[in-house]
Amino acid sequence: MKVELKVNGQAVTADVPPNTLLVEFIREHLRLTGTHQGCDTAQCGACTVIANGRSIKSCNTLVAQMEGADVTTIEGITPADGSLHPMQAAFRECHGLQCGFCTPGMVMSSIDLLKHNPKATEHEIRDLLEGNICRCTGYQNIVKAVQTVQKTMTA
Repeated sequence: MKVELKVNGQAVTADVPPNTLLVEFIREHLRLTGTHQGCDTAQCGACTVIANGRSIKSCNTLVAQMEGADVTTIEGITPADGSLHPMQAAFRECHGLQCGFCTPGMVMSSIDLLKHNPKATEHEIRDLLEGNICRCTGYQNIVKAVQTVQKTMTA
């Protein structure tokens, strides 16, 4: 089947089997490997991308469902000058990553979180990141990274 969508601001058209998952399309067809494929059951959040302005888990979304959509992957958040996105910089600065496997999904979820709830409390941040599993950090520094970006947004 033919699908047409935008990925990271670029129009993309491809012929894919109808059962192709968005994560497979992103990784295998577009060769954008920053979006990680973890659990394949929408539990871990490693595959999180932003579609039409909301974070979604791409491992349980068919690319056919994204017909005409605007999808942003971790590669698509890089500023034009090639620097890190403020959320990526905060994760680095606050040591919000260790092995890095969850980081792309966690960053994408965090960007969406602050876009839709810029004044989130620590408790709300923890609740809203609940769908992203990190086995290394204990989440404290991830929350600190989100709060760091949150402070720069309100400054």
